[in-house]
Amino acid sequence: MGFIFAHLIFYLTLVLFGTYLLLGIYSALALRKYLRKNSYVNYNSLVLSPLSPRITIIAPAFNEGKTIIDNVRTLLSLYYNNFEVIIVNDGSTDETFEKIRDAYELVRVNYYFDYRIPCERIRGVYRSKDPAYNRLTVIDKNNGGKADSLNAGINISRSNLIVTIDADSIIEPDSILKLVKPFLEEKEKRVIGTGGVIRIVNSCDIERGHIRQINL
Repeated sequence: MGFIFAHLIFYLTLVLFGTYLLLGIYSALALRKYLRKNSYVNYNSLVLSPLSPRITIIAPAFNEGKTIIDNVRTLLSLYYNNFEVIIVNDGSTDETFEKIRDAYELVRVNYYFDYRIPCERIRGVYRSKDPAYNRLTVIDKNNGGKADSLNAGINISRSNLIVTIDADSIIEPDSILKLVKPFLEEKEKRVIGTGGVIRIVNSCDIERGHIRQINL
């Protein structure tokens, strides 16, 4: 009985190892194809095109007062020509909202929206008096969690494509270009979502909201 059990474990190990090996080979081939396909992509043409699809970046924020200013600055400086940034203050109990309001000269605006997706009560919608920040919209709402904040942002958004990101995350300047590319080039199938690589920023060199060197 023990002999049969040992052989069973051996063959299962071989099958498992073979499966991982095939997955590794397939992944390597797919990565090679992807790199070859994107090595000579001219992203500048997408940035300059008036036909670039509009994108909304929604970033929920709860008690992010220590980093919120730099994080918003990073989002507003992304390399893309047709996007808006919606920061959702999810009932923060620190100075998150006050810091955004003062730094970006926010004023409350009359903004029509419909609760198409259920979310906690939206207390106000704010835009900047400074034209330099015309891409920025801030929602102040009752606390309801991350998913609820994303729902509120979607209710306010006027874009067909939506990017969700944590307010304390750091995004590469050209990330939007790479995320939107599959939506434009795919003709036969419908693209419903794209994503990217997530790294831990601990020990990385960060300057004014941008990663200068990856150390981990």
